[in-house]
Order: sequence, then C-alpha cells, then structure tokens
Amino acid sequence: MDFKDEIKQLGDRVAKLKDSINTEEATKNAFIMPFIKALGYDVFNPLEVVPEFISDIGIKKGEKIDYAIFQDGQPTILIECKHWNQNLDIHDGQLLRYFHVSKAKFSILTNGITYRFYTDLVEPNKMDEKPFLDFSINDIKDNQIEELKKFHKSYFDVNNILNTASELKYTSAIKNAIHDEINNPSAEFVKYFTKQVYPNMITQKVLDQFTALTKKSFSLYLSDIISERLKSALKKEEEEQQIQPEASPIISVVKEKPVETTQEELEAYQIIRSILRAKIKVNRIAYRDNQSYFSVLLDDNNRKPICRLFLSAKKKQIIIFDESKTETKYEFTSLDDLFNLSDNLINSALSYESAKKEAPLN
Repeated sequence: MDFKDEIKQLGDRVAKLKDSINTEEATKNAFIMPFIKALGYDVFNPLEVVPEFISDIGIKKGEKIDYAIFQDGQPTILIECKHWNQNLDIHDGQLLRYFHVSKAKFSILTNGITYRFYTDLVEPNKMDEKPFLDFSINDIKDNQIEELKKFHKSYFDVNNILNTASELKYTSAIKNAIHDEINNPSAEFVKYFTKQVYPNMITQKVLDQFTALTKKSFSLYLSDIISERLKSALKKEEEEQQIQPEASPIISVVKEKPVETTQEELEAYQIIRSILRAKIKVNRIAYRDNQSYFSVLLDDNNRKPICRLFLSAKKKQIIIFDESKTETKYEFTSLDDLFNLSDNLINSALSYESAKKEAPLN
C-alpha cells in the first residue's frame, strides 16, 4: 500500500470510529499513533518516538508533550494531542511554549482529525501563530498528501520542507481570504469596487446595497467565464466538423446512435483545460466524445490520453493515466472536485513531454 492509500484509509477509519472514542488517550491510540506510523516512524521504538517527552519551561520543571519524534538523537517534530472533538484554537499556546525551549524545527497540534503543522517562518526559534499546513485527515486533498509526504521518515528533509512552507502558508491564506470575500464581502472589499462605479458619498445604506451587488456580480462574472469557454469549445467543434472530409458511402443500413456531447461534459472539459493551461498550451488540449465516455487528449492524439470522464446522473468518475498508461479511477460528486486532482492531471499531460525528451535518437 502506498502512502496516499494509507492516509486515505486512515481517514476512513477516523470517520467510522470517532463517535466511539471517549477519551484523549483513546484518541492517541486509535488515530494519532497510526498517523505517526503512516509517516514511517516506529511508535514502539523509544529512540525514534518518545511519548510524554519532558520539556522544562522556565521555572516549570517536568512539563510533558505527548510525543516527540527524534532523528540523530535530537527532537525534530513535537506533537501535542487533544480529544477528537476538542477545538484546537484554544490549545496552540501550550505547544508554542514547548517549541520555544526545544531544538525541534516543526510541531503538530492535532485532535486526531485536524492536523496543524507549525514552524518558525516569522521569527527564528519562535513558533508561528498560524500553521503552514492545516488539513482534516478524513477530507484530505491530494496536494495536501504530497506536502504531508515530505514529513515521512524516508523523505524528511528540513530545508526542503522550509523552502515550500512559506509559499504554502501564504497561498493557503490568500485562497481562504478570496473565498471569504466572495461569499461574505467585507466593508473594505465592497468599498473598493463601489468607488469604481458610484460617484457619490458612500453611506452605510449605500454600502449595504453594494454588498449584495458585489456578491452577485462575482457570481455573474464566474458564470460568464464558464459560458465563454463553453461557446469557444462549441465554436471549435463546429469549425472542425465543417472541414471534415466527405463521409464514405454507407454500406450498412443499421445506424449507430449519434454521440451527444452534454453541457456537463463540456464544462468538465473547460475546467480540465483551465487546470492544464498552467503547464500546457491550451491549443494542444482536445477532447473526443464516445458513446460510453468522454476523453481529454494531448495534441488530439488517441495515443496521448490524459483522462476519461464518465458522467451520469447517478455517478461521476474520472480515469487519469500515468506515464505507463496505467489507469487510476476517482469518483467525485461535483465538477469543482476536479480541481482537487490538478496535480494528477498535470502530471499525466507532462508525462508525454518527458517520454518525448527521453526517446532514443535513431
């Protein structure tokens, strides 16, 4: 079982068992120790994982943290644990004190479901107030698993993690801020746009009116983008049909049912194109529709499949191909879930570029 599958399996286990876990100690045994084990550490080796690690804080002696992971005889990761239904927001101060007097470079605050990873990006040897990685184990995204994998014993490298921690922290914060502003615009956000279109004084009554207008405008703008992409795709399809060679005479009198490309398939195609355009020119990304599935191809080449979509009213699935054409199937409920597979789709498309570069010269 690979690392991704192991983490996904642990997430399923947590979701099933949490309601039967009544104590903090049971949370540690059922959820957190398996998590540490998934990271490649031997929870029963006292030279590797130290439970109840003693950390003296000023005049306080014998203060203990739940777990410390050691490498080369030094603590590298501190883990503070809480019961699964506790709010972690009120417990980070305790971990901050431990971090300050320890040589550990990373610390984790967890209740077995939510995991928050901290380091000292802002001020050396002082734990940041905000985590650089924050996820729920029962709803973890593929890109978060890739970041978590860096903490696996086999890949652990302090400098490598720190190089990406800062970007990860701020991109996550900006993404959350954008989400909050679109769904619940702040006064400053609304004022910025109101000043662009409203010539008079902005009173509270005007601000209230434009708060609703701003939220509605963003929804309309996003809908317009999707509509334009759909129109562009349909126009391209019509142009391709016009230049198709004249069909051969029909020999059989049995007619196949025509393939009907649905609006949902086209919308999925546009989402996948928007993901891939970060690495691939959009004019190289094409689709072909079949009776049973909808394909997205590189260079409109059947030998370069990126993915296949199966969209029905009951179930939505996507198959993504790797460099060896091996298929991996994912189920999803909403087209927005395709963004969670961005790395997989990009890697699939880029694998053909890698194969081209590595092909031997004749």
